[in-house]
Amino acid sequence: MAHVSHKLSNAFQGALAGGGDPATSPLYVFGPFLKLIVVAGVARVTFGASVWLVVFTVVMVAAMYRLVMRWVVDGSGGSGLSEEEFGSWAVKVNAGITFVEYTLTFLVSIAALVTFIADRYPILNASLLGIQYRAFLAVAITIVTGWLVNRGPKTSAAAFGPATLAVLVLLWVMVAATIWKQGFHLPRLDLQAFTPDYIGFTLGGYARILALMTGIEIFANLVAAYEGTEEQKSRKAFGSLMIIMGTTCATMLVVGPAVLELSDPTDAHVSVFTQTMDALLPAPLPYVGTLIGVVVLGSAAAASAQGIQNLALGLRYRQYIPASLGIRNRFDVADRPVWLEVTIVSLCFLAFGTREETYLAIYAAGVFILLSLTGWAAAKRLTRELRAKFSAAGLATLIGTALAAVLTSFATSIIFYERFTEGAWTYLLFVPALYALFTYFRSRLGEPMPLDEHLGRFFVGQYLLPYERQARPADEIMFDDIVVPLDGSSFAEQALPLAEVMAHACHGRMELVAVAQTEAAPTEERDDVTAGEIRTPTELESYLGQVAWSLQQGDVDVNYTVKHGPVADSIVRLARDVRADLIVMTTRGRSSMERLIAGSVAHKVVRLSDRPVLLIRPTEEWTSRASRFRRLMVTLDGSESAEMVLPYVRALARIFDSDVMLLAVPETDAEKPRLEHYLNSVVQALRVRGFKARAIVTGSGAARTIVAVSKDERADLIMIATRGRGGTSDHSSVGSVTERVVQSIHCPVFLASAQVPRMPRDM
Repeated sequence: MAHVSHKLSNAFQGALAGGGDPATSPLYVFGPFLKLIVVAGVARVTFGASVWLVVFTVVMVAAMYRLVMRWVVDGSGGSGLSEEEFGSWAVKVNAGITFVEYTLTFLVSIAALVTFIADRYPILNASLLGIQYRAFLAVAITIVTGWLVNRGPKTSAAAFGPATLAVLVLLWVMVAATIWKQGFHLPRLDLQAFTPDYIGFTLGGYARILALMTGIEIFANLVAAYEGTEEQKSRKAFGSLMIIMGTTCATMLVVGPAVLELSDPTDAHVSVFTQTMDALLPAPLPYVGTLIGVVVLGSAAAASAQGIQNLALGLRYRQYIPASLGIRNRFDVADRPVWLEVTIVSLCFLAFGTREETYLAIYAAGVFILLSLTGWAAAKRLTRELRAKFSAAGLATLIGTALAAVLTSFATSIIFYERFTEGAWTYLLFVPALYALFTYFRSRLGEPMPLDEHLGRFFVGQYLLPYERQARPADEIMFDDIVVPLDGSSFAEQALPLAEVMAHACHGRMELVAVAQTEAAPTEERDDVTAGEIRTPTELESYLGQVAWSLQQGDVDVNYTVKHGPVADSIVRLARDVRADLIVMTTRGRSSMERLIAGSVAHKVVRLSDRPVLLIRPTEEWTSRASRFRRLMVTLDGSESAEMVLPYVRALARIFDSDVMLLAVPETDAEKPRLEHYLNSVVQALRVRGFKARAIVTGSGAARTIVAVSKDERADLIMIATRGRGGTSDHSSVGSVTERVVQSIHCPVFLASAQVPRMPRDM
């Protein structure tokens, strides 16, 4: 799944981005849990057993998701794994349950939000015409939330802010306050809880607390939103999962006994969590906690509405639903699915009330169906891998994963058994109905084209970009270290002005490098050095020192070094060693003869390096050697690899306040409408982040069109990923389109690697 929004750089950012739903669960799961066991008089026996069962389930499912995060890194998470292992039927089931889950997320979040408000204003529990005032308030908040979401992500971001961070702080304050006032007491595990007299209550409590796991899947979906290699992404996503689920488990284990001791679950006017806050926290902190709860629950409801928006867009482009449900309003979001959700939620509040326990078990049931599918899909893959190559570690992993699958299936059974007549039966009605609906429209509309399929995945993943993260500036990339290769020639030195501009704008450091070649170096590695022109290390050292001194007079932070060996390998090795963010170089060296990128040192640097390269092709035309970075032209073709350039586009556009022109060149006339849909979607993703962007879909022949349009639009920088839909399948070429563009273009070219680089053996 391709994401064009801000990439996450660490696990904590991911926790804030995706943790709003599971982080809020301690605010509402204690109420229905304690009402069951306290009223029955079994709390002292069953409380600890239910809590420890949940913690054990969280640990096992989290371990299972570590595997999912390693296997599936495109953002599709457990649903992607289920599709790979079970086929398309799993996708339709997943989409149906997801639609129901988004609606239930909205219901539970707003119900809990209204409960928090009613805790402070009990008058809301009074009734008018048999309907509590709190239900009317819930309907009003539901409509306002839908209205905010339908005005676009930027409006929602301003309304809800970084709520997840606030609730995490609240939970850890509660943990600290509990230890300070009550001491450190973990729930007691009483084995009597598993005897016939108590087992029903133990499992009933277990089913009610399991709602805290409802957001666990989102962290598998978030894998694609991180920076780094696939392994780094999966590790960061798992770290985010540990932060959120660790916080919720710590709250259950430490604060849970205090909630049991200090609260009265039979009090219909104040929730047990609010009662515990009032007992543990000095004024006015309990009221601050209430405000935090209200805001974060509103954020969770808004995120579910955005999920409905983008699920509908994704299903539309993948041709599972009619196009009318994906029509965008003037804020460029699909508002009809949100108003449909608002209508359903409002009717539920008026008909069934606003007590979160009414919806919690139904809410958890759908999640555990999905978790069960994921568990058995993971077990199936591990079994296949174990048959291919047996190992004791693999067998142990399979046993643990199978245990997680059994636990989630067991939990699903308990939830359906406990709450079948109270609403869980609706899954047996709605999921088959939605499955049949998706099947009907797919058969009627036909299979989507590849670009439609890609665009569908793009939109389905947008609910993974919560408002907390969208509100942040796009600061994931900075050009702090800039490597500039020099060889003593005036041609190579023409890279210095642009590198100096970048260093000043980013407050970065320039790393000058020259390579002392030996006479044994192959001809192509010597960049047309003629006989007698071999520079000694001493000469190069003196030369670089002079250039560095000149730059330092302009307040540029400069280092310089002389390397030995093959030129391209040495440049790439230095860039890796200094953790360079950019390499700025020309396509010509000492020779005055025009150099094509193919076969040159510049070509080899682009091919070998995983750092972006800013290439200058010095000509008599001044625009080929200069850029103000104000008019960026970006080439996209609908492929994920081509989108690898977008984070750099956002970084430069932010630094230089640039206009961004997205260009796509259709291969056929039939492809043009789909490319227009795609580019307009990327444009919108940039605009909601505050960038000035527009789309251009035109031409035939990629290289020729890129050159022509860049001149017509007066672009002063072309930005390309070195391998797009038309890229080569190996590393022998940077790509024919890229080569022809660099040979002909009138301005500098920024090349971002979209493939795993092949590094020298000793690197």
